[in-house]
Amino acid sequence: MKITEPKLDDRTEQPSMGIRTLVPMEEMGSGLIPRLHGEVFVWLEKHGVAPSGAPFLRFHVINMAGKMDIELGWPVARALPGDGRISAGAIPAGRYASLIYTGIMNGIAANKALLDWGAEQGLVWDTYASDHGDGFGARYESYLTNPADEPDIAKWETEVAIRLADDHAR
Repeated sequence: MKITEPKLDDRTEQPSMGIRTLVPMEEMGSGLIPRLHGEVFVWLEKHGVAPSGAPFLRFHVINMAGKMDIELGWPVARALPGDGRISAGAIPAGRYASLIYTGIMNGIAANKALLDWGAEQGLVWDTYASDHGDGFGARYESYLTNPADEPDIAKWETEVAIRLADDHAR
């Protein structure tokens, strides 16, 4: 598995449009991610809005045995009022730890590598108590490779980013 060295950086708030849903982990690999990204992309086109970056999958609550609380969306320059399933949101500003991994099937191992590195560095993640799993203030993956440009999923690059708790951000 190819992953970059983890890094820390400060990020500004990123407005977005997306779909938030509850889904079992096993459904995430069954075409749900590209289908919902496509649905949001079509909505953006219909409203004359171009994405300002790569599509993302944000993990609000991780519950591997139950339902994941996730948001699939696109960053935009300015969020619009949503309608129906599409809603305005934002990736919050803050200090993030991140890395980039290659190969879509390496996501769980890459997330573990980032979490392990953070533990070794004494980092404290922006987490919260949830009755439904592990809550995160901001944890997401950005899909950097356009499948139309590179059809081989083993070559796709994905960034994993997790925000640090405010009192441990510097």
